[in-house]
Amino acid sequence: MGIHRLNHAVLYVSDLARSVAFYRDVLGFRAVAMTPDGFRGATFLQAPDSTNDHDLGLFEIGAGAGRSTAGRSTVGLYHLAWEVDTLDELAATAERLAAAGALVGTSDHGTTKSLYGKDPDGLEFEIVWLIPADLLDDSALAARKQITRLDLDAERQRYGGQTKGGVGISVPA
Repeated sequence: MGIHRLNHAVLYVSDLARSVAFYRDVLGFRAVAMTPDGFRGATFLQAPDSTNDHDLGLFEIGAGAGRSTAGRSTVGLYHLAWEVDTLDELAATAERLAAAGALVGTSDHGTTKSLYGKDPDGLEFEIVWLIPADLLDDSALAARKQITRLDLDAERQRYGGQTKGGVGISVPA
């Protein structure tokens, strides 16, 4: 099977306008005109610099919808992960998430540097920067076996804030 990346995700949300505003204002997504005629309660969004026709579909199910219990009392999706190009962009995203009250954690996975956030419905997502293949070293590879606190300032000093993240270990450059 030739699957090589996630093209888009579709989420059920309780308040479409609130969710669109969050993904637009905090993460920079933009609405794309592709909702079928006569179909209400859905918006399709594209991430900044994406080459997909859309990256996220949001389908409103109404204010009476309960929050997801996936991982606590039901099976379901834990989170989606989106990638940014630079550690400076990861830091700027952390600031926007924190200002919106949506940053719930950070972690260093060795080869990936991660932020965790929750949208207005409590759906979790991850924003990551991957160490480019040509900068991977034994310590980064070994650190994949543990999760530690992310020190963004130290990572920016180590790799440079404008260093383009890479395809990492899965497809060396």
